[in-house]
Amino acid sequence: MKISNILLPGFGLVVTLSGPAAAEHTPKIEEIKVWGHSAEASSAERVGPISRLLPSDFASINMATTEDVVKYEPSLVIRRRFIGDSNGTLGIRSANMFQTSRSMVFADGVPLHYLLQSRWSGAPRWTMVSASEIAQVDVIYGPYSAEYSGNAMGGVVEIETAIPQRREFHIDGSWFSQDFADYGFDDSVSGYKGFVSYGDKIGNTSFYVSYNHLDNDSQPQSFYYAASAPAEGASAASGGIWGPDSQENERLYFGDSGVINTTTDNVKFKLGYELDRFSALLNVAFEDRHSDTDSPNSYIVDAAGQPVYGGRVAIDGEGFSIPAHRLNVSSADRESLSVGLRLRWDVSEQTSLEANLSQFDILEDISRASATNPAFADYDLSGQVSDYDDTGWQTAGLTLTSNDFLLENLDLVTGVRYEAYELNYSVYASDNYLASSKDRYTSRSGGETNIAAAFAQFNWQLTDELDIAFGGRFESWQSEAGYFSDDNPGTPEFDLTAVPGNSIDKFSPKFSAGWQLSDQWQLRYSVAEAYRFAIVEELFSQYRAYNSISLANPELGPEEGFHQNLMLQRDLSNGYVRLNVYQDDIEQAIESQSTILPGGSSISTFIPIDEVRIRGVEFIANINQLLVDDLDVRLNIAYTDSEILANEADPTIIGNKVPRMPQWRGNVLATYQLSDHWNVGGSVQYASNSYGRLDNADTARNVYGAQDSYTRLGVKTNYQFSKAFSAGLGVDNITNEIAYVAHPWPGRTFYINFSYDL
Repeated sequence: MKISNILLPGFGLVVTLSGPAAAEHTPKIEEIKVWGHSAEASSAERVGPISRLLPSDFASINMATTEDVVKYEPSLVIRRRFIGDSNGTLGIRSANMFQTSRSMVFADGVPLHYLLQSRWSGAPRWTMVSASEIAQVDVIYGPYSAEYSGNAMGGVVEIETAIPQRREFHIDGSWFSQDFADYGFDDSVSGYKGFVSYGDKIGNTSFYVSYNHLDNDSQPQSFYYAASAPAEGASAASGGIWGPDSQENERLYFGDSGVINTTTDNVKFKLGYELDRFSALLNVAFEDRHSDTDSPNSYIVDAAGQPVYGGRVAIDGEGFSIPAHRLNVSSADRESLSVGLRLRWDVSEQTSLEANLSQFDILEDISRASATNPAFADYDLSGQVSDYDDTGWQTAGLTLTSNDFLLENLDLVTGVRYEAYELNYSVYASDNYLASSKDRYTSRSGGETNIAAAFAQFNWQLTDELDIAFGGRFESWQSEAGYFSDDNPGTPEFDLTAVPGNSIDKFSPKFSAGWQLSDQWQLRYSVAEAYRFAIVEELFSQYRAYNSISLANPELGPEEGFHQNLMLQRDLSNGYVRLNVYQDDIEQAIESQSTILPGGSSISTFIPIDEVRIRGVEFIANINQLLVDDLDVRLNIAYTDSEILANEADPTIIGNKVPRMPQWRGNVLATYQLSDHWNVGGSVQYASNSYGRLDNADTARNVYGAQDSYTRLGVKTNYQFSKAFSAGLGVDNITNEIAYVAHPWPGRTFYINFSYDL
């Protein structure tokens, strides 16, 4: 099946399916309406590199959740540790997977990126979009377009979903199961996903409603080692697993966190309206998520052969302390509501206006943890409750696009945008964690940020061979209403420490020049400055929890990036081959650094690194009908050289590699059409090892806490039994390679899929 794009004036992109497969299974050309940007080159596409994915590119991807769609793209990583992971962070180019506020994700113009927290807590809210409704994805590299803030230092993922053009009913489902064996765990875990949608178009109005349910068990995510303690007076015990930690220290591992069961329910409603030169699209998405971590495993047994869940033990004459809270049980509930409205008006043939409004509310986000394991001798209902209250964001933007502005072949994109963010986080000591009892504050912190921006970018086609783009973005950022407390008075109420606000204005210039060397060859140089302002967590988050301590840094200034990209591209009749060479110099790079304490707890804070430099080379080949008519291939290889150039606070890390930044990455995604009904595909994901610490002291490999290299092989096949029904099989990580990204990546995972359309 081949896919081409045609422009529907005023309303966006229409994806047209054609070719033998389409002829066999559809009585007429099928149009999938994308109510987003037009098929003409976007402003971002005209100033920097973009990778575009269409539905035909998804054929060989084992897709369970939305983030799977982009996981094979160049210089990009999704840290999804298991299917259903809420911490599926995104890293692009010089933004590593924990620098989440340097990458952005939009769906139909609605932000999914989570610019309230970072590290594992800063993952985009992927579940607000189902993989089954996606019609197009653009991955935009770097902050070269004035349309995007400094949060695009790494890049931007733009998702566009389909809106029905006729009555349609769709249902699909997947079952998945993985094997995992390491440390003291050896078992299989499984889950399933079900999706159903209905839509129609009546006159000028289209509507779409969908429901997605996911239920999955994960492999253990944490493995715990014991601290040394006096052997005298300790209980006799045996067991445990000796092995190195990430810094090559020999440790006795006493247990793991056990299986995590996660269920997620999503309800989505879209309402579209089109009339002449005007269109509107309303998006409403609701998420209800629950997780249970209630089966931790102890590797230590006492003299009677019973598992040990805490206390001091003596093993072969050596004493160890097992913190009782490490093998506790926990659960979490999260409810989120996202509302977005996109309005588009073609004022004339040359000029259009687009407005985007969105609001994201965390209706509930509460976690409960027991003080000890229910099997521990001193167990009672005491524990800890963590709660987010009055947390979310609002955004509003207006963009004007004018072609042939003042001069022929001079195009203008200009607009304004406002964003406001609020985070409030409280940790309580609880007398009854099962009932979510909030009896005494342990810590509280929170605050607000907002940013107002105006931008303009001119794209000028000087000759048939030469074009330039120039512009800039002005941003006015504020932090306010910050507070925190880290004392533990043991009372329901206590005074909070107010933090003075801050206000910073910055201007970011942009420039790009392109040269069409011939009909097939093009060269483009892009340069941009970008400022990434601190988010609420980095400024104000200060708390004490069972397993972690976070310290606030309210005086953080913005990261300042100077970005350059040189792109050479050879256009082919069936695709393209591209070479990108880029360099990102970032000053005052905000980095979270954690120190692991004995027993596995951590203390962390956000600190600026004076200067880091990321250099990279990307080779990309996206070719349909490679060598033979029925083989489509997407291949990319990326080399990255990262270095800390200056850091007055701790000069010992100068010259070190930037954490979580592999030197080599590569992906292959290939699809072969065996017949009009049957396709088969294969995939390869590779990344070299890296460091997780600024001091680069974590040199151990294939252990919990490491940042391992990996080579994951996958296959997928799908058969179209009829126009309505198809089914498929797939496997990821065929070799069952066990590798760690601090926590373990999934083991070998099997998939069974089906879909039905009416």
